[in-house]
Amino acid sequence: MLEVKEVVTAKQQKEFLNFALDLYQGNGCYVPPLYGDEKKMFREDYVYRGSCDSVFFNAYEDGVMVGRIQGIIQKDANAKNGEKRCRFCRFDAIDKVEVSRALFAAVEKWALEKGMDTLVGPLNYSDLEREGMLVEGFDQPSTFEQNYNFSYYKDHVEALGFKKEIDWTVSRLYGARDAETLEELEQLVNFIFKRYKLHYGTAKNGRQLLKKYADGMFDLIDRSYEGLYGTVPFTPGMRKLVLDNFSLVISPKYTAVILDENEKIVCFGLAFPSLSRALVGTRGKLMPSTLLNLLACIKNPDILDLCLVGVDPEYLNRGISGALSLAIMKMLRDNPRLRWADTNLNLEDNYAILNQWHRFKREECKRFRSYVKKLSF
Repeated sequence: MLEVKEVVTAKQQKEFLNFALDLYQGNGCYVPPLYGDEKKMFREDYVYRGSCDSVFFNAYEDGVMVGRIQGIIQKDANAKNGEKRCRFCRFDAIDKVEVSRALFAAVEKWALEKGMDTLVGPLNYSDLEREGMLVEGFDQPSTFEQNYNFSYYKDHVEALGFKKEIDWTVSRLYGARDAETLEELEQLVNFIFKRYKLHYGTAKNGRQLLKKYADGMFDLIDRSYEGLYGTVPFTPGMRKLVLDNFSLVISPKYTAVILDENEKIVCFGLAFPSLSRALVGTRGKLMPSTLLNLLACIKNPDILDLCLVGVDPEYLNRGISGALSLAIMKMLRDNPRLRWADTNLNLEDNYAILNQWHRFKREECKRFRSYVKKLSF
């Protein structure tokens, strides 16, 4: 007998959190989120509690858990876009379409009762969290910032009437195409810097970097991401969440901040040492051995994850993003241990970002998708 239950008890919450960890146990491509961070979703003081309504469901077959799903109504996003959308995320299930159908039916019913008319996803509380369903690249290891799912997920949601809304692509960057490309780009960037009176920001360490530039970065993200798919305005709580989560891994060594003559940030790019190697197989729990492995990854990374890029809209057509490309090329060139930089998810219609990768030796290795479905009673 198949039964879907709303998650209300501590036991059900634990089952919700553990299901994906059990489902992907032994899968070397699956990188778990940090267990402690996921637990915070159920707390009354969770950072998104004021801006989102949320529901969680577990599916059981003959008493055995076989799937899970979360529904989110992102009220700030709906208000910004004039929409009545419900997001789904944290969808995981065994390869049985009846299980997926029952889970989505529960979320759809909840969304309709809340006055929503569309279901979309996988999208999270904001674009700071994992989003998108993997549809290509199932044999590729995930980054800490990416979802991972089995190939049958796509078949399930499409069988339930979902259609593609938009894709994200992921590329591996191996450095400049050739020495001439690097030299020409350096000359171009020097010309742009001189013409617009720009310079790179400096900091001794990650703490000083954040103290000097964090506020400007957040303001620039709000302006440069405003029209992008799935984004929501930064709140003070979200800013604190980012700083808490990434203060340990932010380093001037893997950051490029570009300032105008008044020390205003006009462009920046943040890259972090990849944490995937330290987290695979850990179930996301920070045991002493995991912490040691994380510190080793941070100190001597072999892969970089490109996480946040912001460009002042006034500078979009001035070639300023070339300075970020140049910085990444030099990071890869000057650190022989680094094998590549992972772009993480780039929207397929975000040409301002995609165009800056054309000077690299690169490989498009993954594709993620957001699906949409109109709801009706």
